[in-house]
Amino acid sequence: MSKKRYFIKIAYDGSLYHGWQMQPNAITVQELLDKAMSTYFRQPIETLGCGRTDSGVHATEFYAHFDVENIAEEKVLAAVAGINAMLPYQIAAYHIIPVANDTHARFDATSRAYKYYIHFKKDPFKLNRSWLVKDKLDVNLMNQAAKELLNYTDFSCFSKSNTQTFTNNCKIVKADFEQLSDGMVFTIEADRFLRNMVRAIMGTLVEIGKGEINIEHFKAIIESKNRSKAGQSVPACGLYLVKVEYDYI
Repeated sequence: MSKKRYFIKIAYDGSLYHGWQMQPNAITVQELLDKAMSTYFRQPIETLGCGRTDSGVHATEFYAHFDVENIAEEKVLAAVAGINAMLPYQIAAYHIIPVANDTHARFDATSRAYKYYIHFKKDPFKLNRSWLVKDKLDVNLMNQAAKELLNYTDFSCFSKSNTQTFTNNCKIVKADFEQLSDGMVFTIEADRFLRNMVRAIMGTLVEIGKGEINIEHFKAIIESKNRSKAGQSVPACGLYLVKVEYDYI
């Protein structure tokens, strides 16, 4: 037996963590997952995630790849329960999937989807899991503006500066709001996302919902490619990574 690559599917409540990616002097999901898997497999395990969620952001579906040496595949696939026992309750492992050794959790993903939750009345059970907005929002106007996102590809105006990405182009295939009994949820799906993109889009759409800007202004913001023209980033607590797709999973 030699080195073999696998994907692990996990979910996590990001409230207590400084995002996915390993950081010095801060607890992250990747750090805790690597520690649990290294302990279980009794060898150093380094995962690489499908993306990097920011501090406080959640994921109901997240994939990472990792390599294991000299352990039979059936033992690796049966490791989920043991890994879960070593993880904090806020992080759950669901499946381990054997893949080819040249696959990549980040670069091979063909689609990602996020949801952002808003609620309108104070609710202690939504603390750190949804954003409390006390203003009245026009969901119909917000949906009209959200549809305009599908007509563009360059989203520089919604990206953090100096992210060193090779392009700010993304293909958004879905962007809409659904009214809930106690709030609303925004769903957005694209082939890729820029750093802070969903939270910046959401902040700008909330300005639409409040009547502070109109749809023509929203389109002008996108066409400006200038981050300072767009709205503020909304809090991380309402954001969830909910779907990551691969051609081979």
